[in-house]
Amino acid sequence: MIVVTGAAGFIGSALVSFLNQMGETDILAVDDFSRPDKNKNLDHKQLIEKVERFDFLKRFAEFAPKIQFVYHLGARTDTTEFDYTIFEKLNISYTQQIWKNCTDFQIPLVYASSAATYGLGELGYQDSEEIITQLKPLNPYGRSKNEVDIWILDQIKVQKKQPPFWAGLKFFNVYGANEYHKGRMASVIFHAFNQIQKTGGVKLFRSHNPDFQDGEQLRDFVYVKDVAKVCLFLKEKQSNSGLYNLGTGKAQTFLALAQSTFRALDIPENISFIDTPLDIRNKYQYFTEADMTKLRNIGYNSSFISLEDGTFDYVKNYLKSHKYL
Repeated sequence: MIVVTGAAGFIGSALVSFLNQMGETDILAVDDFSRPDKNKNLDHKQLIEKVERFDFLKRFAEFAPKIQFVYHLGARTDTTEFDYTIFEKLNISYTQQIWKNCTDFQIPLVYASSAATYGLGELGYQDSEEIITQLKPLNPYGRSKNEVDIWILDQIKVQKKQPPFWAGLKFFNVYGANEYHKGRMASVIFHAFNQIQKTGGVKLFRSHNPDFQDGEQLRDFVYVKDVAKVCLFLKEKQSNSGLYNLGTGKAQTFLALAQSTFRALDIPENISFIDTPLDIRNKYQYFTEADMTKLRNIGYNSSFISLEDGTFDYVKNYLKSHKYL
């Protein structure tokens, strides 16, 4: 049995799809299944059972003898949420319990960390475990993810116990199919597509940093299909435990992203700029780029889908027809 928490979510449901394509149907899906729009991500997926997220913790010992691997991708991911108690419950405490259970029952684990842990990138974007305590995330979400990373490394050092294999994945800017339910937190490509369909144009955030021109803010955009492939690779590899960046290693501008979306739709460019909302302006990242050396060094040699190709696939094969992965 393979457990996927956050299975009805964006990355979780994409991973379930890839597992199914590989013939894996013995999948236990864990999530908050109260939202019909989000549950559509699991339509037509092959699963053995759906379990509510807190029921799963209560029943972990029951499932444990059958569990071969845990992908813990469930989390509160809203970067505009500032009530830290929500993150303490859903991101920190929940992940700590998953870790303890996987340690006690010796079950390999991959869990979701985040590139949001890097803050403004003052220390760069290298997934070194030596700098984790020095990172300065810009929002409560990033802070919660970093708290988990720190706690896990401390557990290993002090308790000297850990799952037989584990990996914490620092996701950069993931985009792709199955994010219809994410609202404001959906990718810029998703929002650009909908803006173009509705108005014929795209509004990007204006730069409030003199070092960057409007639209020239840089992010490492990684396609969700690549994220799923890395997750599968780690399940097969099951060695070299640690924290790993998961981006492409190549930053792209938001302007390039918008231009790719117009090309995918075969529509002339119509790009304008609006002020970055005040509630996120002072916590806005102007540059992120994953150092992918560590993952490459353990044998992951597949190329990452380019922003242009990923945008074309996403727009043409999913967004235009509202299809799911």
